[in-house]
Amino acid sequence: MAHSSHENAAVDLDLGYERNDIQIKGIVYFAVGLFVLVVITFGLMWALYGVLEDEASQRLKSNNPMLVSEKDRLPAEPRLQGAPGFGVDSPKGRVNLELTAPQSEYWELQKQWKDVWANGIKHPETGTLIVMPVNKAKEKYLSQPIKARSGPEAEQLAASSKMVVSDSSAGRMASETIR
Repeated sequence: MAHSSHENAAVDLDLGYERNDIQIKGIVYFAVGLFVLVVITFGLMWALYGVLEDEASQRLKSNNPMLVSEKDRLPAEPRLQGAPGFGVDSPKGRVNLELTAPQSEYWELQKQWKDVWANGIKHPETGTLIVMPVNKAKEKYLSQPIKARSGPEAEQLAASSKMVVSDSSAGRMASETIR
């Protein structure tokens, strides 16, 4: 009985093939709509890129006091570098030590240190002495009266500075002398 109530209205038995119920018009509308949406999105992104590019160029042209230079953007020393070569930075520029002895870095630094000890450091723009040579600093310090306390109060202070807290006093008083 179930077969008698079932009708095959969608099936045409006279045709030698099955009829296609898919509407090609809907697929074409969807493809065209998708293409138009992609083109509009591309145009908007291109316009946004142009606006951002103009804004970035204006920002770089202005004298921004907060603008950080390329050297300031680098992390603090020591840092890994992209194969800078073997050398030492000196006040006169970078000294290349690639084809020299392994100790040459120490020798170059020792030359720089001796130069600072002997001549001091001068400000590059004004020429004023920033770091005084060691011998000149000693002479200048010893030529003026040395400001040091003297008398029994100074001796008592010196003696108390040599005392340390011992374990036997349970941390309450300084009882041992540093030798």
